[in-house]
Amino acid sequence: MDFNSDAEAPSWFRTALAQRPEHHDTTVDDGKVHLRCWGTEAGPGVVLVHGGSAHSGWWDHIAPLLAQDRRVVAVDLSGHGDSAAREAYDITLWAREVVAAAEAGGIDGPFHVVGHSMGGWVTAQTGAEFGDRLTGLTIVDSPLNDQPPEDRQARPVRVYPDRETILGRFRTLPPQDVLLPYIRRHIAEESVREVDDGWTWKFDPTLKVPHTPLRGILPRIDRPTSFIRTEHGLVPPEMAREIRSLLRPDSVLVDLPDAGHHPMLDRPLSLVTALRTILAAAGS
Repeated sequence: MDFNSDAEAPSWFRTALAQRPEHHDTTVDDGKVHLRCWGTEAGPGVVLVHGGSAHSGWWDHIAPLLAQDRRVVAVDLSGHGDSAAREAYDITLWAREVVAAAEAGGIDGPFHVVGHSMGGWVTAQTGAEFGDRLTGLTIVDSPLNDQPPEDRQARPVRVYPDRETILGRFRTLPPQDVLLPYIRRHIAEESVREVDDGWTWKFDPTLKVPHTPLRGILPRIDRPTSFIRTEHGLVPPEMAREIRSLLRPDSVLVDLPDAGHHPMLDRPLSLVTALRTILAAAGS
């Protein structure tokens, strides 16, 4: 399928994107935090947290499929998407942004938080620091000890001459074999902004992911936690079993077959099925 065409996008994807999110902003430590919202404010709350260098738009085709009777909020962590850049970044500050996004997004009461990759570390930290605000947590393919793949040194701002050029440069980190083209196109389009001399990415190029190993966070969580491992991701089976041993006895380990590290890009409906099951079982 041609990357520049969504003509073959399936009906479920087109229907999901037709449910356009509400866009809101809130402020945490004098920095703007942007969020997208779906569903009724009267329903149980779910907050979705993206990975490093990503943004809330990575959930645009996932969130509507969770929002039939829920309030779903996706946050842009500072330094990402349409949120403000900061001089320095801290995982506890990002956890505070998750809680602030829930409040600003109309979630009234405890909520479930879902985080992918680096966002899984932020989700775990949210559980450790703000567990009384949560009904449960779900972590998606976040490695136990090493940095998530988004870890990197500060780098120069890259500017591309036109929109199509930068869209063609969109890549995932780490790379994976399958990227559904219609999803890739949508996420790429949401990942760029125009500047005076061309187009650039929305994330802060000076951002360096704080190193806070997941191993030290998980034992501090006192809420039911689910861990979704992708078959071709960053968490081998033995690491997944160790992660499970660090969680509460009522926690759950889920394997997504034939999925890469970014399951919203290659196995989105499998991810939705797993999340729906986890949320239903938790009463969230």
